[in-house]
Amino acid sequence: MQRTALVPYARLPRAHHDRHVLTSTVDVFGAAHWLLAEQAPERGDVAPFDALVVSVHPYGNVELTELSAVRARWPHLDRLPDGGFVVAASRARRYEDADQVQIFDELGRETTSFSVGDAIEHMLVDETGHIWAGHFDENPAGIRRWSATGHLRWMSDHAPDAGWIMDCYALNVSGTVAWACPYTDFPLLEIRPDRPDRLVKVRANTVRGAKAVAVHGGRVAFYGGYGEERDRLAHGELTETSVDPTEVGLLTLPGGAPPGRRRVVGRGSRIYVQAEPFTAWDVFDLDG
Repeated sequence: MQRTALVPYARLPRAHHDRHVLTSTVDVFGAAHWLLAEQAPERGDVAPFDALVVSVHPYGNVELTELSAVRARWPHLDRLPDGGFVVAASRARRYEDADQVQIFDELGRETTSFSVGDAIEHMLVDETGHIWAGHFDENPAGIRRWSATGHLRWMSDHAPDAGWIMDCYALNVSGTVAWACPYTDFPLLEIRPDRPDRLVKVRANTVRGAKAVAVHGGRVAFYGGYGEERDRLAHGELTETSVDPTEVGLLTLPGGAPPGRRRVVGRGSRIYVQAEPFTAWDVFDLDG
């Protein structure tokens, strides 16, 4: 089976390795961000805390942003086009008296907050500053797109041909387009909320359990799967109605080892992978 090695992409500067990594992501413009705290959260913690965002831009320059009074202990993070940040708690239940999503300006001050619903699996910001939330199976909302002020702009209920979206396994946001591969039938959804004439295209797909997807031109790659297919990299070609499988291989770390416990982010033709201890991002590029 062919092995494809990830390529090193971005590293958390060593000066910050003494802090705990709460979460990390790569934004729609290619910058990597780490949300750091002084120590790991403990179950039952409720008091807001200050956190540091370390941003590593594609050309290597590093930017630091202090966020004040962060509420989420197990958060999602992404950057807004205006330089601010969005931080969201994956679970909404503990925030009954406070909104689960916080918007911070470029100086790290909270400007607004709102809720998008429980059970966030993916949270990605697009080039216009809209926030895409993909939910796991404890929230039947599926996939939704929000403004940065908390207004609901699109929901997957608008895609009846996609079937029941029980769990958003994979979500890729690039530009203003989203690609998703949801449980239970794992169709590949192409969502273009700014194109009413082709709002959602649904393609039948036989790849099951992928955790990330990359798309370039008429080609697609799915990463991950169940059990022994955890490190699978499955390629396919797009037709008008389906994904035609072409080849299957394995995706490894740059040195050839399996990634193990990891985070993944899909952006256009790229799948970013961050293996434990979560201080480095590597990348697979379908356009490479």
